[in-house]
Amino acid sequence: MLGEVLTAVVTPFDEDGRVDFDTFRRLCAHLVEHGSDGVVVAGTTGESPTLSDDERVELFSAAVAAVGDRAAVVAGTGTYSTAHSVHLTGRAREAGVDGLLVVTPYYNKPPPRGVVAHFRAIAEVSDLPIIVYNIPSRVVVNLEPETIAELGEIPTVRAVKQANDDLTQARRIVEETDLTLYAGDDNLIFPLLELGGVGGVCVHTHLWGPQVKEMVRRFRDGDVEGARALDRELEPAYDLLKVVVNPIGIKAALAMAGWDVGGLRLPLVEASEDEKARIRETLERSGVLEAARA
Repeated sequence: MLGEVLTAVVTPFDEDGRVDFDTFRRLCAHLVEHGSDGVVVAGTTGESPTLSDDERVELFSAAVAAVGDRAAVVAGTGTYSTAHSVHLTGRAREAGVDGLLVVTPYYNKPPPRGVVAHFRAIAEVSDLPIIVYNIPSRVVVNLEPETIAELGEIPTVRAVKQANDDLTQARRIVEETDLTLYAGDDNLIFPLLELGGVGGVCVHTHLWGPQVKEMVRRFRDGDVEGARALDRELEPAYDLLKVVVNPIGIKAALAMAGWDVGGLRLPLVEASEDEKARIRETLERSGVLEAARA
């Protein structure tokens, strides 16, 4: 297991749109010091489709240098191209990462046997543990439990990031495979803990990391009601992520909390004034802005 709480870290940009590696390293260190067992680099939240291969690899190396001695670094290497994913996986391994996050191939909608072949090809070039990323809302294709079970037969496929709110499917993953189950949507962490999941690959832990780690700890210690209470307290964080598509919202929230992570690369655009007002309301409701000022 690569940890219970992994933060899918944003990619900071400077005023000219270049990757701000200094801020990225500081942010990774901050996250690990505030609840995260590791970071996922160049995932959806990291705006991976807009990054060059060299930028991705330099981010992998920067994360390893910043926190690799005390936390897991997971590299996002999945694309809709198997050959490109294999290439990125090889470079990530050379950069010294601890694991891989590989999303279901998107856009070209392969059948299940194509998905399995895709993951097998990636596994052949690395001995690193692979987290399968099932997110049908973005890639259209849902990995059914039968397909996930077949993926679980690949020796280095060790976990699933399940961004699918069908709890019956999540239960089947736990019952029918030996894979570690991570919540892929932040509001699913507690429900999946109840089913046997270990935690989540999160966005809101940029700002609510200690609370999420405490929620998982309470659940592990048998304090289910205490964990449930924290889950309810995190509702403003879940609301923030509903305002506008990720990572627009979390970057706006980080800026309000004092983190200058810069803008976004097209086709993503900055939050509108209305969206910023709604984001600010969620931060005020949860006390994040008050804590940032202190």
